Amino acid sequence: MAQRTVLFVLFDAVQSLDVTGPLEVFMGAEQHAPGTYRIRTASLDGAPVRTSSGLTLVPDHALDDPLAAHTLVVPGGQGTRTPDPALVGWLREHGPRAERLVSVCTGAILLAAAGLLDGRRATTHWAYCDKLARDHPDVEVDPDPIYVRDGHVATSAGVTSGIDLALALVEEDLGREVALGIARHLVVFLRRPGNQAQFSAQLAAQTAQREPLRDVQRWITEHPDADLTVESLATRASLSPRHFARAFQSETGMTPGRYVDRVRLEHARRLLEDTADGIEEISRASGYGTPEAMRRAFVKALGAAPAEYRRRFRPAPAR
Repeated sequence: MAQRTVLFVLFDAVQSLDVTGPLEVFMGAEQHAPGTYRIRTASLDGAPVRTSSGLTLVPDHALDDPLAAHTLVVPGGQGTRTPDPALVGWLREHGPRAERLVSVCTGAILLAAAGLLDGRRATTHWAYCDKLARDHPDVEVDPDPIYVRDGHVATSAGVTSGIDLALALVEEDLGREVALGIARHLVVFLRRPGNQAQFSAQLAAQTAQREPLRDVQRWITEHPDADLTVESLATRASLSPRHFARAFQSETGMTPGRYVDRVRLEHARRLLEDTADGIEEISRASGYGTPEAMRRAFVKALGAAPAEYRRRFRPAPAR
């Protein structure tokens, strides 16, 4: 297989983990299969850059040096809040030449500023999704997934999701076993599905202001196998079903049904990852009732059936 050049773009106030996380994944692949990747870093003028955490990174090259990139990685960080026009111009000219164009976290803001996300589906850190959508209406911003692939362009959410995306790219290039070995070495899962939510239902939803609704939220989390219909939950909150549904969405930003779906999915995922319970037992404990109902929910939300999810994410037993 031809060697692929992976070029990381550096700039002042870059997020260090956006660079080092994916870089460690590609370097791990190169160490496993020498000659697979040529990994390079570059800043506009080749000068060292200072990251947002105070680290100094010394690039290999200046961006103007001739270096064709197979995979061009654009990290995020505070330096994307007021993008350097020269950097945006370089990306606008050179980004389309890369066979794979990748952003980590708010690196998507730089790609969007260069017009490289127009007409594409993309994501970024959840805290900046609204800004990305507002400033670049031609970009279809999806705030939920940890990464999104749209053709040769891949965008990822906050910090550690860049590692997930890099593992997915290595798996695409070299196969699952190589990516699995790297994930084990880095002590991370291989690999969270790209359409997995950026955060859990409890974090995605706001905490309700009124005590009866907060009690209902806790009850859902603690009893995913209970009767969690709107009617049942409304009775627990001493409200009419219509009033309850309207108040729950108003105070949490999520419908009761959506919240229940997320809680049940997360509960089933934890059981698949942490226990040896059978699929049928887990489906009952998580409120799905039947393995087929749980399978449909997993395929819709994660793109993988429960058995496949367990195979990918349950830690290997200690030898």
